[in-house]
Amino acid sequence: MRANIKDVSQAAGVSIKTVSRVINNERYVRPATRERVEEAMKALGFHPSQAARALAGGRSFQIALVCSNPGPYYLHGLIAGLRGRCAAEGVRLIVHAYEVEADELGADVLTFFRQMGFDGAILTPPIVDSEPVLEELERAGTPYVRISPGVQPERSASVAIDNEGAARAMTRRLIALGHRRIGFVVGHRSFAVSNQRLAGYLDALREAGIPLDLGLVQQGWFDFRSGRAAAEQLLGLPEPPTAIFASSDDMAAGVLSVAHQRRIRVPDQLSIAGFDDTDLASLVWPALTTMRQPIRAMAERAAELLFSGEVEQVILPSELIERASTAPRWS
Repeated sequence: MRANIKDVSQAAGVSIKTVSRVINNERYVRPATRERVEEAMKALGFHPSQAARALAGGRSFQIALVCSNPGPYYLHGLIAGLRGRCAAEGVRLIVHAYEVEADELGADVLTFFRQMGFDGAILTPPIVDSEPVLEELERAGTPYVRISPGVQPERSASVAIDNEGAARAMTRRLIALGHRRIGFVVGHRSFAVSNQRLAGYLDALREAGIPLDLGLVQQGWFDFRSGRAAAEQLLGLPEPPTAIFASSDDMAAGVLSVAHQRRIRVPDQLSIAGFDDTDLASLVWPALTTMRQPIRAMAERAAELLFSGEVEQVILPSELIERASTAPRWS
């Protein structure tokens, strides 16, 4: 792994702040100490990038994770992916969870940045596509990385998966199992990934020559409660679906709870699939077939981009994880 500022501080026997002063060529560092730090940097092959210099010499030694927290398992994965790398860089991670439906959402996040003076930021949907927030970060010269941006991915460093392709693959799998009436629960309207996953579902239906039934598409909000509400609508239809694909595991768990309540056998009478492969997918019964979004790896890569200063658009692979909640269509 690439040496980081913490490695240099340990090798030189000085504090991280002293290393940052040497990196930024600041005064008040004794010549002998400066020489020791420079020798440690050379021995470790440590070459701080422009962004790393900004982070090392910034005012706060803090970076922000700005997220809407669509589900606790998603947020846990992000934090787990970021915590270790931030610790290695000697930088504190501050999490700011905001309400998507709040009035003046952009203004709230802008105030947060201005008050705290962060040295860098990692943004998640839907704030990743907020023009006022991006403009403020760019005006302040604050490095930032976006996770799953919906527009202008080339504008900044970013990490994502192919959401449309992943949803297409899951829908194809349900079709291959013999299902033709496949319900779909859409994610929160403010998230670009919601439309991307819906597009993948619709594309797979077209490929298979299955006519779209709008009654099989229900709006959700990425949470358990909306999954339950969508399932009540879908399973209350005169001709209910034989499979339901929810575009998050939290919503799929909500669908599963309604199926149990209605004494519908899963997967014998109803197949259920989710998206994300959070810990929740393995905790419910039966365990959920789901599309694995590598949330922790995405966060780790975002941190790597932030600290290295690389402006790269990274697409990580997703994986279909088949468990006990799906089966061939019953006759």
